[in-house]
Amino acid sequence: MGTVDLFGFLPFGLLDLIDILLVSFILFKLYQLVKGTIAIRIFFGVLSIYILWLTVTALEMELMGQIFRQFINVGVIALIIVFQQEIRRFLLAIGNSGFFRNIGDRGGLWSYLGKSDIKISTNLHALSEAVYHLSESKTGALIVIERQADLHTIIESGRKVNADLNAALLESIFFKNSPLHDGALIIRRNKIIAASCMLPLTQRTTLPSAYGMRHKAAIGVTEELDVVAILVSEETGDVGIVNSGIYTAPSDKTAFRDRLHELLAG
Repeated sequence: MGTVDLFGFLPFGLLDLIDILLVSFILFKLYQLVKGTIAIRIFFGVLSIYILWLTVTALEMELMGQIFRQFINVGVIALIIVFQQEIRRFLLAIGNSGFFRNIGDRGGLWSYLGKSDIKISTNLHALSEAVYHLSESKTGALIVIERQADLHTIIESGRKVNADLNAALLESIFFKNSPLHDGALIIRRNKIIAASCMLPLTQRTTLPSAYGMRHKAAIGVTEELDVVAILVSEETGDVGIVNSGIYTAPSDKTAFRDRLHELLAG
């Protein structure tokens, strides 16, 4: 491919441009993963050392270049340990992408090949009735609706229910004296699969101070898995929907149903 000489001495071609764009994209995605966490400071520290190493190498400062090179070579193992959670989230983000998501299970490659006959048919009317009744009585609730992710590990952390979704049952599970009211309830299509399940918490440190453990759990599980989370605040009765780590508060029951229909229909 043709190249041009930048500044009269630096060859620059199409592949160099693609290389720069790809590296910039990867660095941007890494920044998004660590933004708002304590790891962002480490990220900028490592980036500064790497840029400094490139600089001394370009200036042919052999001694400094050797020192930084050895530091970077040894530091790779340390970075894997330090960024363990971020690397896990990065790999999960790749695995949960549209093409790779649950190949051979639900969705994923089979949906691209036109072989997926799974349709989500959650009873949104029953769900919205129950959620807004819980909201009126300020009864805390945390509900996770499975989409394409496999929630086997999370389901195993709770108590199996395996019952048809209906408003009365859902409300009774979150009644404060119910033995299943703590933890999250898992819905798969139109079934309540399990209750009192444990969810991963988000590692973000920039959340509003008003967010409690339900908010952190709802955000955390949607950051890692392809699910939709619904929560009802015990303090205020506010209803929230979380998708891909983003919290939204529907204005009313109709907006709640419309938003869920939009998220579950895709």
